[in-house]
Amino acid sequence: MSPRLQFHSPARQRGAIGLMAALTLGLAMLFMLLVLDSGRLYLEQRKLQRVADVAALEAVTRDGDCLANLTAAKYSTESARRNGLTVADGITLTTTCGVLLTGADKLRSFTPDASKKEAIRVIATRVVPTSIAAGVGALFSPGPVSLNTQLTATAVSAPAVLPPLAMLTIGSTALVVDSSKSAALNLLLGKMLGGSLDLSVVGWQGLVDTHINLLSYLNQLALDVNVSAGNYTELLNKKIRLTQLLDTAITVLQAGGTTANVAVNGLTDLKVAAGSTELTLGQLLQLQTGAPSSALNTNLQVFQLVEAFVQLANSKNGIVVDLPLNIPGLVNGSVQVKVIEPPQLSAVGNPALAKANPMGPDRIFVRTAQVRTVLSLKLPLLSGVTGLLDAITSLPVVNGVTSALNDLLHLNLGGAVSSLLCTLTGTCQVTDLRILPTSTIDIALEVAAADSHVTDYNCASEATKSLTTQTNTSLAKVKVGMIDKVNAFSSSADVTVQPLALIDVGMYKCVLFVCDKANRKAFYGGGLGVKVDAPIASTQSSHVYNMPPEIKQPPLFFSLGTQGVVDSLRATLNGVQIEAYKPTGSSLLGGLLTTAAGALKSVNDTLGAAINGLLSKVLDPILDNLLSALGITLNKVEVGANLSCKPPGRAGLVI
Repeated sequence: MSPRLQFHSPARQRGAIGLMAALTLGLAMLFMLLVLDSGRLYLEQRKLQRVADVAALEAVTRDGDCLANLTAAKYSTESARRNGLTVADGITLTTTCGVLLTGADKLRSFTPDASKKEAIRVIATRVVPTSIAAGVGALFSPGPVSLNTQLTATAVSAPAVLPPLAMLTIGSTALVVDSSKSAALNLLLGKMLGGSLDLSVVGWQGLVDTHINLLSYLNQLALDVNVSAGNYTELLNKKIRLTQLLDTAITVLQAGGTTANVAVNGLTDLKVAAGSTELTLGQLLQLQTGAPSSALNTNLQVFQLVEAFVQLANSKNGIVVDLPLNIPGLVNGSVQVKVIEPPQLSAVGNPALAKANPMGPDRIFVRTAQVRTVLSLKLPLLSGVTGLLDAITSLPVVNGVTSALNDLLHLNLGGAVSSLLCTLTGTCQVTDLRILPTSTIDIALEVAAADSHVTDYNCASEATKSLTTQTNTSLAKVKVGMIDKVNAFSSSADVTVQPLALIDVGMYKCVLFVCDKANRKAFYGGGLGVKVDAPIASTQSSHVYNMPPEIKQPPLFFSLGTQGVVDSLRATLNGVQIEAYKPTGSSLLGGLLTTAAGALKSVNDTLGAAINGLLSKVLDPILDNLLSALGITLNKVEVGANLSCKPPGRAGLVI
């Protein structure tokens, strides 16, 4: 065998293969190390980017800014800390506010501007050990070798672009509860629910001073009643027990911290009288179809929400509240109250859609409750009214007849003449005038809903934005006389009033000197009575809200004065007139008889004055105490407005 063939022997070949295998294994281990090291850097970079993304999103979602308080930086730092990045040496988090600009190349870029918050940029940096590959490369590069590498992650977040949003709220929030108001609220609202309340002054004032976030409330309520998240249409149309509505409010307030403890205690006490009434929230709160959930991100006064709950419950449970009437100088008085139509507390939606059809399906509309009140008062004994009998029997002579009533009602009020006729003819009919004993007079006061709706808006710029509304004051009705209380609180029918008889001109027969007074026919010759059935006309007014605040801020209230309604109502009650009625031959008063001008002036000056004095004591307590406890005041309507021309939608990453 030749030497050349011996050099390529199998033994020598096995040595070469072993060397190559060792080199290949070493190279594989190096690549594996590089992969692991690069993976470590990739994961660190990815973690840092995630922290920057979440921090930017949270800063926008919480409406942070870069002004003096630097809330954007605070929110982003808190977010980073919760996600495992603690700002310390070697770790930085830079938060910048600004705007987004789109260039000619159709690409968006971020421009810093501390006075704006259309977008927020977060830059996170972190120092990590240098990778092996970078370290080996640095060995062959001039200059010092760095053992660390700085990672950088940038995220820019901005809210989604949404259509403008407008919100109306009706009812005053400037309420201070004292001991008298606390007692009135306990009595009235407790009976409206069919139970009793015993909230303290502090408890009621706590409800007034506390606000609840509507979006948080509805989200928690959806969870409590098993409605899918975000399906607000189904939630607002679902029948829910009042106790559940109160429980959810308690849950939301408790989650907000201890500052709402007083309000929570008040709501807990309120549950005792809540009963089993089921309510539909859509009758109190209106969300325009298609409106984003951010439209609900606003605050409502807890007292207003509770007051609306109670009024809605009373309109559904059929309970007529019967309250004692405590007015000095009156005895045996009572007042009954029923909510005929519940309030529409708040409404929110796109003002552009509302402007196109202000009273259409996309309207932004609020109203107060329609409340009917019936008072029953004891009249003073009419026979004790000084000069009443003299005023009746000394009415002026008309055409030689004994008196105006003799002429108009064909009566014979002269007792001596009647006796003489009976003596001469043997049989006669004697007219018998009687002043009726103490009677009960009824007063029905119905206050229809005052309402307001959006008719126009302006979002040309944030500095000139405005919202225009039309407000209709309540149409009040006052009725005085005799009222059928069984049907007085029907939600589908108006209250009917009959005249209250004050003077009965009856008749009985006499044969010679024997008179059959037992079979006297009451009101045979008519009589005198009192009846008032007067509407108080409503008014309309347009108002422009200049620079209304954003949706989540307290509303800008406008008080529309309606003093004319109060004055007209006061004049109606204080202008009760005594009227003469036609003969009927029955026990009912007939139709109104047109009398000569001034014929009954002396009667009005006496009996009318007595009734006016009684009614004048009733007006102010009813208007000032009872209706105000229900959030209704006749002398003004308060409507609050909010407008967000660029409402913040759900935050998203834009760069």
